[in-house]
Amino acid sequence: MNRNFKFLPAAWIALIGLCAVTSLPAQRGGRGGAAATDEKPEEGIPVTNALVVSKCGTCHAKDAKGNLSRISWERSTPEGWEEAIKRMVRLNGLTITPADARTIVKYLATYHGLAPSEAKPVMYMPEHRMVDETLIPNDAVRGACTTCHPIGRALSWRRSKDDWKLLQNLHVALYAQADAHFRRSGRGPGAAPGQPPAAGEAAAVPGAAPAPEPGEAALDFLSKSAPLHSTEWAEWRARLRAPRIAGKWLVSATVPGYGKYVGEMTIDPGPAEDEFKTTTTLKSVNTGAVLKRSGTGLVYAGYSWRGRSKGATAPGPKPDDLSKDAREALWISPDQSTAEGRWFWGEYQEFGFDVRLVRASTEPTLVTAASYSLKTGATAQVRIYGDNFPAAIAPADLDLGAGVKVEKIVSHTKSELVASVTVAKDAVAGKRDIGLGRSTLQNALAIYDKVDYLKVTPETALARLGSDVHPKGYQQFEAIGFNNGADGKPHTADDVEIGPIEVDWSVEEFMAVFGDDDKNFVGHLSETAFFTPASDGPNPERKFSRNNYGDVWVVATAKNEKDKDGKPLTNRSYLVVTVPTYIRWDQPEVSQ
Repeated sequence: MNRNFKFLPAAWIALIGLCAVTSLPAQRGGRGGAAATDEKPEEGIPVTNALVVSKCGTCHAKDAKGNLSRISWERSTPEGWEEAIKRMVRLNGLTITPADARTIVKYLATYHGLAPSEAKPVMYMPEHRMVDETLIPNDAVRGACTTCHPIGRALSWRRSKDDWKLLQNLHVALYAQADAHFRRSGRGPGAAPGQPPAAGEAAAVPGAAPAPEPGEAALDFLSKSAPLHSTEWAEWRARLRAPRIAGKWLVSATVPGYGKYVGEMTIDPGPAEDEFKTTTTLKSVNTGAVLKRSGTGLVYAGYSWRGRSKGATAPGPKPDDLSKDAREALWISPDQSTAEGRWFWGEYQEFGFDVRLVRASTEPTLVTAASYSLKTGATAQVRIYGDNFPAAIAPADLDLGAGVKVEKIVSHTKSELVASVTVAKDAVAGKRDIGLGRSTLQNALAIYDKVDYLKVTPETALARLGSDVHPKGYQQFEAIGFNNGADGKPHTADDVEIGPIEVDWSVEEFMAVFGDDDKNFVGHLSETAFFTPASDGPNPERKFSRNNYGDVWVVATAKNEKDKDGKPLTNRSYLVVTVPTYIRWDQPEVSQ
């Protein structure tokens, strides 16, 4: 698992690859000099912005078609392009004002950017999520790329095949370890680049060619999976239009440790057609507490929202206070009717709202349900939130699917209704939609007969020690219940997520070495599963006056749910408590 927003300095420098390396041939007319090939050179994307040509064209040569070397054979996210500009300033002497830099990022992220369908799989990068990546195709690519950075970092770019080759050469030219990752992996220690495979390393099939070097495998994967020209990009360039998103939006959000929120966001026009101002009101589904926020945002390429917001009241001392200033990264649907993403804050961006926005309309619109799930054979009240609910609602108007009968509408207003429902004993387990009129809330509730197992999230976690000098990194845990689903087997594709379960929390020792005592020193876990790390030491009360780092199990024990033997369900997460990030590398900041 990678914390996708912390990288080695090599990754910050090498993966942009916009400056020419004097030891490498320059790219001209779309042909990479480092990649001798009989293939026809790919057409570049001409640069038409006068400011980009003025500021970048002194180093990036312009050809007769209006292409700038390197730049015209690359596309990237707003974060990628702004990071490239920062690198030009830091390492290559570029002089540029913040206003000009902002204009250039706007242009490049829009006209040399990614299509919405290309950007969505790597949205976890600008959202600063800690995830287990699923985009790595094989171990060769894993070894060549993800030793230093997430694969999402590479897949946030689109390049010509020649440009991917130039980028690989740049890695090798600047960093010795890159050569080892690209050319020597699987050849044994001390093997030279290009050395034939040793005994036992030949292809498994007699007579077949040896397996490609990891660098070759990575180049092949990236050239095919992240090409400069794609159908998605061609279609989006034709559809690209200014963002028309001003107005009222309905918001549903979840915050680990706090639960669900529901509310409204008003988006007002800003000083430019792609800039906006926001005011947001959210209400806790659990407590009814109201939270107000205001902010600004900028939309790149017609769909990429980057913004900042803050609470209407000064935040308190709690690090997870929901009034803290936050950065916002949202993916707006191509039809500009919905948006989803994350508002986040914290020294390590560990806190945040997971949000979904739906544009308000004159029609009844469902937004979220207070409950996560309903048990078969039970009668319960379901609270549903939305907008423009009709003045009169009959039980027959509300649909929760087969096996769930709406007995009566207990109460309702324009934006909230409460219904009494009965779930049949033989109702099919699984996620259910809620329908009201022509509005449908997909996968709104789970139907289940029993809780079969727990999962503590995140399953593997990271926290950081800290002090007055070095800020701490915190971690919030949750215990989620699951039903085995139709196949009756746990941890399979048809398992049904039920939602948070009431549990007791504890910390247990992870036995790594003899006499391990980490759980006594790494920090404190609250009753609500909020982990606060200890100071960064050294600690004279610990053996050898060690720092307070270590690894432990965070354990959840269900209060009411039991297994087949009558014992409480339990599960645990592996938590590593490590040292602070003593050196903070330049981070890409694209929002306001």
